[in-house]
Amino acid sequence: MKYAILGAACLMACSNNAFAANAVRAPFGALPDGTKIETVTLTNGAGMSAKIMTLGATLQSLAVPDKVGHKDDVVLGYDAAQEYLTRPNYFGASVGRYANRIAKGKFSLDGKGYTLVTNDGPNSLHGGPKGFDKRVWKIDSVTSGPDARTVFSYVSADGEEGFPGELRVTATYSLNEQNELKLEYTATTSKPTVLNLTNHSYFNLSGNDARDVMGNVVTLHAAKFTPVDATLIPTGERRATAGSPFDFRTPHRVGDRIRDARDQQIRYGRGYDHNFIVDGAAGSLRPAAVVNDPVSGRTLEMSISAPGIQFYTGNFMEGRCHLSGTRRVSGRAQ
Repeated sequence: MKYAILGAACLMACSNNAFAANAVRAPFGALPDGTKIETVTLTNGAGMSAKIMTLGATLQSLAVPDKVGHKDDVVLGYDAAQEYLTRPNYFGASVGRYANRIAKGKFSLDGKGYTLVTNDGPNSLHGGPKGFDKRVWKIDSVTSGPDARTVFSYVSADGEEGFPGELRVTATYSLNEQNELKLEYTATTSKPTVLNLTNHSYFNLSGNDARDVMGNVVTLHAAKFTPVDATLIPTGERRATAGSPFDFRTPHRVGDRIRDARDQQIRYGRGYDHNFIVDGAAGSLRPAAVVNDPVSGRTLEMSISAPGIQFYTGNFMEGRCHLSGTRRVSGRAQ
């Protein structure tokens, strides 16, 4: 049984140059147990670079020029590998086996029940306490050329965190001269299992910790979203976004909508932490989201082949003010 998920993000700010993209492998320190961590940095001629590390097949940084050519890192990440374990926030990680929450850590498949390790109140979140984000992946290849490319792989044992089947996973990152960063996940399993892979990057296109994402302008190509209960488990309803704070079919500033405390779904998520059902046929690569930072001039365009996209505004990160007070710094739109 084989699965494949494809995503592509294009970041635009300045003109592109016709140079071959480059891929470089380098050390990135070690974990407390001595395990060495490496990175692969993909760079193109337009000045964009993406650094991916073996811990969690994680997008550790993404440097992009603004409208005047000044480069900033537009994703959250730590400067040392061990911080990803001691202060886990899934920054840029490849999340699995199952991104988001599984209610009460239980599911049934082909008539058999499975119990997972719970790590988010009564629920299992992002694959459990030691999901793919906390595993050290292998670098299979590093390639320069018209597209800079690197392939990471991980083998998840049958029964790991309670999930059935041995799962062989690859994450392929590539960067081209059109400022397109592409990420493709593939997985092969030895027996039927559940799977929901994703990248968990937090974006702030300002690249500036003095400005949060409330001024970012967001478009989501989604006429429906999936409401959640008080523990953020989807209820099964597919609700129209029209006429609600969840309607981003036309561009809106995040801050114009997120403080609508009258909306129960906003209260449950302490902001946005919801899945939007992307218009079009799942399985085909299609536009999902556009985010623009008017000050820096950076624009992120995202396309996916998955059925939906999670819009999360950093509501559960340490030190954040949610529905009242001042929302300051570091909150990222995922």
